[in-house]
Amino acid sequence: MEKVHVCDHPLVQHKISLLRDKNTGSKEFRELVSEISMFICYEATRDLPLKEVQIETPLALANSKIISGRKVAFVPIMRAGLGMVDGALALVPAAKVGHVGIYRDKANSNSAAEYYCKLPFDIANREVIILDLMLATGVSAVKTVEICKNAGAKNVKFMCVLTCPEGIKALQTAHPDVEIITGAIDEGLNEDLYIVPGIGDGGDRLFGTK
Repeated sequence: MEKVHVCDHPLVQHKISLLRDKNTGSKEFRELVSEISMFICYEATRDLPLKEVQIETPLALANSKIISGRKVAFVPIMRAGLGMVDGALALVPAAKVGHVGIYRDKANSNSAAEYYCKLPFDIANREVIILDLMLATGVSAVKTVEICKNAGAKNVKFMCVLTCPEGIKALQTAHPDVEIITGAIDEGLNEDLYIVPGIGDGGDRLFGTK
């Protein structure tokens, strides 16, 4: 699929299998999400530009490379996206973090409303990576990308642990320029709009609320 990258590293696939297990408790679930997020973030930042610099080592001058130009902003979608922040920041500690709260109307599965938004003031100058545990219907993802773009963001990616064909189609139809980086593409959605086989309710499993 165009602009969809699946992180098929063996460690990612192993950890996602542990994440799926219904017997995995909240503590281990949170740790797994953080670890998986770090690996997927590695792929999401693969195309950051570099520039050459000269570094003085203990022995000699070395021509080396450092990240140049675009800085990074992570924007988790509350609440499940919050579980991915620590893993992403472990890889890019200088990144800024925004937060977007989206409420999906249960009576209308195609409707999403923003209830909270706090983004970095310089988001227009940053590579924005939106974080959410799952890309299911795509409603929250589409709305969050729209919010970031309206705030000035020009380079936006979407990073998730799991997705499905319905979510990919919804996001790519609304925002064909947004690359999706994920750990797995599952079969699809059930009648309750949960990803199958999936991991259940990611937010509840992260925070032990169910």
